[in-house]
Amino acid sequence: MVKERARILVVGGGYVGMYTALRLQRRLKQELRRGEAEITVVTPDAYMTYQPFLPEAAAGNISPRHVVVPLRRVLDGCRVVIGEVRSVRHADRTVTLTTLATEEEGTGPQELSYDELVLAPGSVSRALPIPGLAEHAIGFKTVEEAIGLRNHVIEQMDIASSTRDPAIRDAALTFVFVGGGYAGVEALAELEDMARYTARYYHNIKPEDMKWILVEASDRVLPEVGAEMGRYTVTELRRRNIQVLLETRLESCADRVAVLSDGQRFPTRTVVWTAGVKPHPLLDATDLPRTERGRLRCTAELTIEGHAHAWAAGDAAAVPDVTAAEPGRDCAPNAQHAVRQARLLGDNIAHSLRGEPLETYAHKYAGSVASLGLHKGVAYVYGRKLKGITAWFMHRTYHLSRVPTLNRKARVAAEWTLSGLFKREIVSLGSLEHPRAEFELAAGGKPPYDTPHDPKGSS
Repeated sequence: MVKERARILVVGGGYVGMYTALRLQRRLKQELRRGEAEITVVTPDAYMTYQPFLPEAAAGNISPRHVVVPLRRVLDGCRVVIGEVRSVRHADRTVTLTTLATEEEGTGPQELSYDELVLAPGSVSRALPIPGLAEHAIGFKTVEEAIGLRNHVIEQMDIASSTRDPAIRDAALTFVFVGGGYAGVEALAELEDMARYTARYYHNIKPEDMKWILVEASDRVLPEVGAEMGRYTVTELRRRNIQVLLETRLESCADRVAVLSDGQRFPTRTVVWTAGVKPHPLLDATDLPRTERGRLRCTAELTIEGHAHAWAAGDAAAVPDVTAAEPGRDCAPNAQHAVRQARLLGDNIAHSLRGEPLETYAHKYAGSVASLGLHKGVAYVYGRKLKGITAWFMHRTYHLSRVPTLNRKARVAAEWTLSGLFKREIVSLGSLEHPRAEFELAAGGKPPYDTPHDPKGSS
């Protein structure tokens, strides 16, 4: 039994936020029923996105609604508030936040008090001051970006198929991905697979007409799967006529021309930016200690160093890796650690409320798996190196076991089965991004955006 009524505030609804709240509502079931504890989750979205499935959602192998988990259904014992925390004053045990209602009311941010704080806002794309990047690049962290990118790629194929200008056609069929980590390699591989299949339905586009380019600043891709599997990945991509440019940086993409550090220039209408992430900007508006890289300084028990009743895990937290051979190393900011940290975090908060000793987070990295398109993949698991269809099958099996809720597991498995029996979907629904555009035109108005493109387009 908890010592006194506890108000637990979870900031963020991603891996750590959802799994921590889920663990807490299970561990504190009796306390929640008796009113001795309450759990509030503040998140900008009413769902958790299972990011490893974004490449397959972009390729059309999984429906977008099955990549996300509705928080209100899963966290039925918690209060879910759709809003954004603007600042944290842990010394006063308060946060300021805005919601859709505060914007409508015009009353400004409101304050919310708490007793225990779980800070898990995650990370955002790490954009660099590259000319044209903010205007033309596409990210790949959300389900909206993944589906928007799919629509965009198919739209470029439509443009190339209908234009008579060779310069426009060449730019439309050139796709530049910046960043050789999981997001960049998997997104590129899955979309190239999808576009190559889609080309068979165009009378004047062949797979070899398309130019796919991966730009990576370091000397290897997918460092998590090891050097040998990284080299295999490069060889596999190049075998598919994908240009892999290592030790190369994007210098500019202004005027829809990708200029690289090696002097190459590619007119392109598609630049996908997956070159790393950084801690959420919310951390700048807190009074909690951070490392030189901007992450929250945490202990191995997942408390924020020097601050009682404050907890963190995941991308925003620098958690000591007690299993590492070298002292002073932190756990990698990836999903494997985030999910396991969240479960221990929920347990430790329950231990703290009950006056019990805390547990230490210790998880030795098991390995990594990556998909390179249908029936292709690489894996490095417990020291074993796998590639091809075996690694691809392991990739699907692992992530199917990790996606939350039996409902989602069954739906994803069913979609994979159906996609193996029937042909791919090759439809672009770019009009979803501007659903009122056509009605505005019909009503005599103008589209709610300033672009010379067709109102149904995604560009």
